[in-house]
Amino acid sequence: MTSKEFQNAKDISPLATWSVSSHKFGFGVANLKDPDPELFWQSEGPQPHFISLQFPHRVNILKLSIYLSHPKDDSYTPQKLSIRAGTGRHDLTEVRLHEVDKPEGWVTIDLRDGAVEGEEAEEMEEGQPIPAFLLQIVVVANHLNGKDSHVRGLKVWGPKADMDPEVDDYPFSTIAMKQHECLR
Repeated sequence: MTSKEFQNAKDISPLATWSVSSHKFGFGVANLKDPDPELFWQSEGPQPHFISLQFPHRVNILKLSIYLSHPKDDSYTPQKLSIRAGTGRHDLTEVRLHEVDKPEGWVTIDLRDGAVEGEEAEEMEEGQPIPAFLLQIVVVANHLNGKDSHVRGLKVWGPKADMDPEVDDYPFSTIAMKQHECLR
């Protein structure tokens, strides 16, 4: 990850409640949140595998960074990822289908509306962030048709401006009003 790439972004992952579709004992959600790349989440059971991040209020999402290591994990390495966003599980919409080939390290996926990956991305103007209450990463397939998956880290990036307390979409100021600002 380059500093230029993230100069206007902030890690919003800690705001979310994390859950996974399955995990092997000792290799759960806590390993996904840990900055140590030697730790990893390991799914258990048939595909697809899910990682869900439920935010307490609507957030704007720019990018997703996922740490994968094909040299260490071989057939456990995700190859095809479906990124979905919505207000809840009932209305998730796929915003990106991303394929990786033998990744090693952080893979960053631009989720902005209209974003294009590859060489064309540098020429495009920046799109709008994706607003969501729920972000879901679905492991659709692994390298070599592996069954279980290893993910060594995950971060979700939002605009820094959204984190500025002076920029408030809902200017509730009293305690009585603040208690209702996250209702949807």
